[in-house]
Amino acid sequence: MKLAVVVSISFSFFGYTQTSNLTSSDVLPYTLNDTLKKVKIIEPVIIQSTVQGKTITIGKSDIKPIDLPQSIQVIDGKIIEQQQAIRLSDVIKNVNGAYVGSARGGAQESFWSRGYDMSANNMFKNGFRVSSGSMPEVASLDQVEFLKGSSALLYGNVAPGGILNLVTKSPSFAQGGAISFQAGSYDYYKPTIDFYGPLSKSVAYRFVSSYENSKSFRDVVARKRIYINPSVLFKLNEKTTIVLQADYLKDNWTPDFGTAAIGQDIVNLPRNTYLGVRWSNGLTKQATFTNQISHQINAKWKFNANTSYQYYSRFWEGTERIQPSANGTLTRPLGKNNTDETILAQQFNWQGKFQTGKIKHQLSTGVDLEYAKVNVDTYVFNPVTYDVVSIYNPTSYENDHGIPSSIQTKIVTTKTKRFGAYLQDLMSLTSKLKVLAGLRWSWQESQATTYNYLANVYTPGNDPNPIQDPKRLDKAFSPKIGFVFQPKENMSLFASIANSFTPNTGVDIYNNTLAPSIIDQYEIGIKKGFWNTKLTTNINYYYIVNNNLAQIAELKADGTINTNTNVKALSGQTVSKGIELDIVAKPIIGLQLLAGYSYNDMRYTKTSGATGSFIEGDRLVRTPQNTANFSVFYTIENGKWTGFSVGALASYTGSRLGGWNNTNGQTIPDRTIPVSDYTTIDASVGYTWNQFSILCKMSNIANTLNYTVHENYSINPIAPRQFLTTIKYKF
Repeated sequence: MKLAVVVSISFSFFGYTQTSNLTSSDVLPYTLNDTLKKVKIIEPVIIQSTVQGKTITIGKSDIKPIDLPQSIQVIDGKIIEQQQAIRLSDVIKNVNGAYVGSARGGAQESFWSRGYDMSANNMFKNGFRVSSGSMPEVASLDQVEFLKGSSALLYGNVAPGGILNLVTKSPSFAQGGAISFQAGSYDYYKPTIDFYGPLSKSVAYRFVSSYENSKSFRDVVARKRIYINPSVLFKLNEKTTIVLQADYLKDNWTPDFGTAAIGQDIVNLPRNTYLGVRWSNGLTKQATFTNQISHQINAKWKFNANTSYQYYSRFWEGTERIQPSANGTLTRPLGKNNTDETILAQQFNWQGKFQTGKIKHQLSTGVDLEYAKVNVDTYVFNPVTYDVVSIYNPTSYENDHGIPSSIQTKIVTTKTKRFGAYLQDLMSLTSKLKVLAGLRWSWQESQATTYNYLANVYTPGNDPNPIQDPKRLDKAFSPKIGFVFQPKENMSLFASIANSFTPNTGVDIYNNTLAPSIIDQYEIGIKKGFWNTKLTTNINYYYIVNNNLAQIAELKADGTINTNTNVKALSGQTVSKGIELDIVAKPIIGLQLLAGYSYNDMRYTKTSGATGSFIEGDRLVRTPQNTANFSVFYTIENGKWTGFSVGALASYTGSRLGGWNNTNGQTIPDRTIPVSDYTTIDASVGYTWNQFSILCKMSNIANTLNYTVHENYSINPIAPRQFLTTIKYKF
């Protein structure tokens, strides 16, 4: 029997993929006998050559990264695996300009970029906005995409710092999988499975699951997590595919508000000191389901219809705010909270290419809808405080005396509806000059309803009379225009201007809802590839102006002093400006280097000067002026040391301010908490033979001590030196 050999080669260049089948001109004279009944299928070889890294999935368009007047950074699954990331913050160490702002009592990590919190509306999963109130699971991550700068044109109400998109692993028609086990310091144990393959010629699957059982360098603190991520791909025909994906996370954790600050100084307590009660507990549940339909209409046009359902809940109880007096006496306040959130979302996107005269167009247009419902249950303990202890005397806070009773005080239900429509066109005026222009119209309506259980007797079926806030209706156009000049094949100079809006909470002195804050962003940059893209660089400068900053109103409508923090006036402005440099190098086979540096200066530039307003010229808290990262990983590809690998990662976070910004006319002392800069270094070594691999990692080699600070009551020390080992078997 004769076999014709067909070789399939896929080229990925600047985000555009082209596949060619090469058939041998000669028929190879192979005879099929008993020894050749099993044929091993070799997976396709992907040859990538990009100036700006791996193709992104969140862009809602097929625009090549080099054609975008915007900075992009992609951390792929191989880097995540090599660095043995166990938290999203481990991955973010590779993302230039992004950093962990706080640990939020141990429940979640909040990420910041360009001075803006990315954890509210800027966290996405597979292209959909996702609640950031949990610690995301990294076991299923295929890559993490970071679109720096303004993305309001495509996604509506997002902060200008950037968008973080978590892309999970997808089904494959190639049979395979892996089983791994991680073990590390402080009784960290985590088994993971990942299986994938075909169910038929037109159906493929993937199943990822992990279980984590760990303690912490912090006394008492522990964590147990269960994660499941199944997905199925249906190839209906050559033009249409459907991908169904779900995941579920159950996370039992210990609330931990960290150490203490007295005045402007963080108290020098042992890193392991836990100041909460021993019975503190928290439970987070998060489930998502997505349905992604992709249809290739013809050679130039395609259509996507994506649906998402998300559910999130978080419950915790224990002692919370750690605010000792000057002599270290701490009255431990009790806290209990339950939050659940449901998000339904739908996207319809069209993408196409056409030509008018000599101008080539790459058009993207679509609409998106979202409905979100959030319930926040609050409780009060009797008594409201647990006890009085000394932070310097462990015997005073290491013994608990039971769990006090609590009653529910109220439920606040907030319903939010969002709608947006956008149109974006990349116009190639010449082969070197391109213009990206777009416009989005966003509409958002939200309303909060409060059920007060203290003022009303509650019985099943007899809810207390609700108190409804006025509906908040925000709508705005968000334009964007960018210019791209490409004097050489691997060089791109770009400039862009974008506008967006952020809804404000509170009301004005006449009880009217506040208009949104209008944000203008300007950015210029250069993308350049050297030596056949073995070295790629990106440098950019941005200038972000947040107009109409909402501040507490000084006077009420009747002229008397206002003491209600919900009554505000649009009387301020902030400016965030900075420079970012990204470098990716692959000088030889098996060696990869990532490096980045970011400078940011964000300050209040215009304020009213009235009592309660922020002070003009002050830096905003939680915004370091300097951050940097460097990582290197090398795997020996041939010779007697084949399969041996080494790597290192250094991450630098500059000095910043914790606590709160000071205000004009305040009678209390300085509310800021200066936090020094710090650097952590991680190193790893590994070996792979056949289908087995082992990786060993030491993180924070120098045992550096520093803190993440959320306001002034959750000051969490970073982890000390730790060890982690991963053993894996691939099928």
